[in-house]
Formats: sequence, structure tokens, C-alpha cells
Amino acid sequence: MQDTEHQLTDTVIQTIRDAASKLTGPKRRQFEAQVALDYLRGSARKAQSVFGWSSKTVALGLNELRTGVTCIDNFSLRGRHKCEDAQPKLLEDILALVEPHSQADPKFQSRFQYTRLTAKALRQALMDEKGWSDEQLPHENTLGVILNRHGYRLRRVQKKKPIKRIPETDAIFKTVHEANDTSDQRPDSLRISIDTKAKVDIGPFSRRGCSRGAQAVEAADHDFKPTGKLVPFGILDVMAGWLTILFGTSRETSDFIVDCLQDWWQDNRARYAHINQLVINLDNGPELQSRRTQFMARMVAFAEQTGLEIVLVYYPPYHSKYNPIERCWGMLERHWNGALLDSVTSAVAWARTMTWKSVEPAIHLVDRVYEKGVSLTKQAFKTIEQRLQRHEHLPKYHVVIQPAPA
Repeated sequence: MQDTEHQLTDTVIQTIRDAASKLTGPKRRQFEAQVALDYLRGSARKAQSVFGWSSKTVALGLNELRTGVTCIDNFSLRGRHKCEDAQPKLLEDILALVEPHSQADPKFQSRFQYTRLTAKALRQALMDEKGWSDEQLPHENTLGVILNRHGYRLRRVQKKKPIKRIPETDAIFKTVHEANDTSDQRPDSLRISIDTKAKVDIGPFSRRGCSRGAQAVEAADHDFKPTGKLVPFGILDVMAGWLTILFGTSRETSDFIVDCLQDWWQDNRARYAHINQLVINLDNGPELQSRRTQFMARMVAFAEQTGLEIVLVYYPPYHSKYNPIERCWGMLERHWNGALLDSVTSAVAWARTMTWKSVEPAIHLVDRVYEKGVSLTKQAFKTIEQRLQRHEHLPKYHVVIQPAPA
């Protein structure tokens, strides 16, 4: 056999190495073995010194060429086995603790069902409730890998449960749509949406937002007692998109709500000089429901003062998110959540710079003190009730108040 080892120049060696690197498994072994046969008299050791290949791999390839039998790689058997494969009882106990149906079973009295699912808590539960010892259990990091592997990953709490309903929900929605459509088509009718937002704490507190700047806005390390609170009350002209927000410094009461309506009407009566009917979309909050004596008394007085026919159109219970004003609150929260509302002045100033449908809202501060618990006696409310025209089938959810004849 002619010695071909001297024919291997550096260029040829590099070319053969590159060709081998592009192959994997049996194909690579057999290629390396064939090169050893062609150039190195079938020497696996020379193949290692010349090409840098493993002599064991070349020897295996030579044996495959000689016998015609190809060895199949089984990489899955390498390394350490999964902990749950080595200890099947461990996986059984883990699933018994974390399965949702087990936790929902009334007979399941595990403390773990009231604990947030973490690897550390799971390890403790396995020792307390399943009898495992500390030495038998893997590290909590390994338990975390097992949980992830079987689908118990960190997941956000999702709002997917169906909204609560009452028997009249569909009928109420039908009445709401009819009243709104009638108002929108009537030229002398105005439809507004009203609601209050959750109280705003005044202080150097983080609102979990972002603010662009060279340095981050610094908030207080802990949210201690606020220096004050604001009660936002919104009035939205649904068709025109004009938004008004009034910030109260006291309490959310029926008197506060109607005072805000009166202030808003005084500021806009010239704009709405042609209006004879005011349709108000609202939810069933405790301060403005149609059984609230003080609220209804004040609304009758409001109808008398303005000469308007007032139509109160309530959304069904648990469905207040359909009230159009609710969308404005989300816009306001996104607008100022990267700011420090450390004073009433700054909060009001930030609200003035937001936009709703490309228009800045009208912002007012209502700095009056309101007392809670103001109500009428049953005898006094009888007179007010006579002024209310309630819906025949939905008396709590559709109320018309006519002004007294001139």
C-alpha cells in the first residue's frame, strides 16, 4: 500500500477537518475512519495526532466500516436521571399537594392549600404532611424545576370568572340601550355618564408607573399615612366627548355628587341652552342608588332648579364597567401613574394635562366638608317618592323626575 501520509499538506488537513465538523453521529465517525484508511493506514492514533480527532471515535468508526453494523447514540441515558424518575413516590406526593382538584376537595385539610405555591413551601409541606425527611428530599431549586417541568409555572391571576348576574340583568340592559338610543336621537336631550373613582392618596407615594428622565423619580420607601385624600367625580358628555372631573377634599356622599352636578350645570348651561331632558347613566353605588333618600331628594331639587326632565338610567349590578365614564378613569390612571401626587395642587395640575379624545378635560376642586349618613325619614320621603316615575318592571333601575309645572 502506498504511504499517502506525506500527501497531507496543511491545507488538505484543514479542509478535511472542516468537512468532518459539518457531520454528526455515525456519519462523522465513518468519515473519520475512511480518512484514516485512505491516508493513515487505518491508524486511529495517527488520526488523533494529525487531525485532532478522538482515537476512540475513529476506532469505533473503523469497526462500523468493518462489520457493517452502525452504533446508535443514546444521549438520553447520559447524565443524571430526573429526580421524579428515581423517586416515583415523590412525584405522586407533589401532585397530591399541588393539584387544584385536591385543594378544592372539602376532605383535603392541608395547610398547604392556603400557602402560596413556592418550592420552599412545597418542600416544607412534603416533610410536614407526607413524611419525607430533609435528607430524602432534593434541594428546593430542584423542586422548582420539577414544578416547572409539570406545568406549575408562575402565572398571573386572570380575571376570567363570569360576572355575577341577577335575574333582571338582561332586562335592565335592554332598558338601558333603549333609553340611551332614544336620548341620542332626540335633539333636545343630553346624555351624560357620571361616577366616582377610588380615592386618591396624596403623598410621595409610588403609583407603579414609569416616567422618562435621566434619573428615576424617587418615592417614599413605605406608603405611610397620606397627607390627604381626593375624591374624583367625573361627568362625561357621551356624544360630544367632553369630560369634567371635580375633585372633592371631603367624603363621597349624595350631597357631594349632586353639588358637583349643580356646579357642572352652572358652568355649561349656556352650551346646553337648548336641552330639556338630561339622561344620566350611572351605576348602583350606595350614594346614588334610587332608594337613597337624600340622593333622590337632591335630584328632585336639581330638576326644580334647572327645569330639566331628569332620567336616571342605572346599569345592572356587577356591570358598572359598561358605564362610559369608567374608560376615562383608566386614561387618568395611565396619565399620572409615573408622577408623585404629593399635594392636592400637583394632583389637580396633572389631571389638567391629560386628554380625553384629544381634548383636555375641565378640572375643578370642590373644597367643601360633607357629612356621611344624611337621610330622610320615611314620612318625609313619601313626598319625594310621589315625584318619581319609576319603571313598571324595573323600578330601581329606571327613574324619571319631571320638573314642577311653571
